[in-house]
Amino acid sequence: MQVKSYMQQLLAGLEHCHERGILHRDIKGSNLLIDKNGVLKIADFGLANFYKHKTKCPLTNRVVTLWYRAPELLLGSRDYGVGIDLWSAGCLLAEMFAGRPIMPGRNEIEQLHKIFKLCGSPTEDYWKNVKPPATFRPPQQYKPNFKEAFPCLPDSALGLLHRLLALDPSYRGTAASALQNEFFISSPLPCDMSGLPVISTDEDEPSQSMDWRRILHRNQKSQKNYGTHRRKVSFSGLIADIAFAKQETHRTSSSQSQETAYSSSSTASVTNPNSSQEIPPRSPTPAAFRSQPNRAAKTEAHPNALKNIKNYPLLIASLTEAAHHLEESKLGLYRRSISNIDSRNLDLEKISKLFGFEDN
Repeated sequence: MQVKSYMQQLLAGLEHCHERGILHRDIKGSNLLIDKNGVLKIADFGLANFYKHKTKCPLTNRVVTLWYRAPELLLGSRDYGVGIDLWSAGCLLAEMFAGRPIMPGRNEIEQLHKIFKLCGSPTEDYWKNVKPPATFRPPQQYKPNFKEAFPCLPDSALGLLHRLLALDPSYRGTAASALQNEFFISSPLPCDMSGLPVISTDEDEPSQSMDWRRILHRNQKSQKNYGTHRRKVSFSGLIADIAFAKQETHRTSSSQSQETAYSSSSTASVTNPNSSQEIPPRSPTPAAFRSQPNRAAKTEAHPNALKNIKNYPLLIASLTEAAHHLEESKLGLYRRSISNIDSRNLDLEKISKLFGFEDN
């Protein structure tokens, strides 16, 4: 069974960390990596910290993503241990069966109410030890309803879920004891690595045409020449670049076919002097806007590129008009600056020299 295999790998990884005194403190689905062979690896130890089981050391409770945060952290506890990682593992166990997050709270109070509705209300002894604010206590008493909330879970999985999602962290045990649960030894057994789904990537599949790969390589090479700092390329950005490269390949092939037809018709009109067809004039597109081999494919494939090239004469006219307007405004500013000069402190001779009325 695939869920058992992944859960077994997760608990084995947590056991490895806990035995070395390390708390992960942010176990969730996005921090678990699975390679193409089905091997699960725990990632993102940014919130991890050392802990000592026998020595009490206060730790921050602002850890773990809200949907996977244990109730003792929500109630402000700073003395915790491996139970917070096991609580997150229990949330993932139910999530793998349900196919969705089981307790998506919007804030800490709502998250606590979702926990109490699923796991039941705590006992009075629990509240005496925790001593939370009155607003954190549920308005009514709830009973555990794992069976009603997850009818698709087998009985063995419900037993493990009851243990991992216990409100008291001491009842959750350790990752080593969770690996000995009936869930992993009952039928069906956890499947081998060969039984896990194979995650294939684009690099594993041979492409029929490598043109888009060459264009992508050319784009990356040209981007290196524009600056010394290279940006980080995300997976989604890489997919977008590949899509642009494929569009450029299609556009280039169609333009090449049109150029071939145009060159053949031009050759026929030149070689045949009696032909009524004339050689069409050269494109009025400036050389600066013509296709260059070093330009990026995404720039050439922009949908507005052709429209902008056709509007080039209008662009030149508007730029010329703007330049004339700027020159006229400068002259007007100069005249206004002369007219605003304070002439009260100048004598008649200086005023005449200023405005060019000096007698010859």
